[in-house]
Amino acid sequence: MGAKREFRNRPAVEVDILDALVDRGDGMTVLELRSVVDADIDRIEGALADLKDDQLITIEEHGTRLEIHPAQRVIPEPGERTEPDSGLIDAVRERLGL
Repeated sequence: MGAKREFRNRPAVEVDILDALVDRGDGMTVLELRSVVDADIDRIEGALADLKDDQLITIEEHGTRLEIHPAQRVIPEPGERTEPDSGLIDAVRERLGL
């Protein structure tokens, strides 16, 4: 499913994190994100800081475990398209089978 379309114009690592969190649904730790997102830990931590600053994620503490969740406004409604509209060039390529 992934994050809403309006949040897909962010850096790729941030979009990957949001998509992973939305797809998982029940929160993830930094290590779980690291296993899903193809980026080094420094880039993931920087992206998490930016997402938190923009209030696109929330962090919950469960004892010694920190879980990261997507903000409610990032989660698409059932049936809502999450991929950006393809442009004219993409439509032509698809039509020609390229």
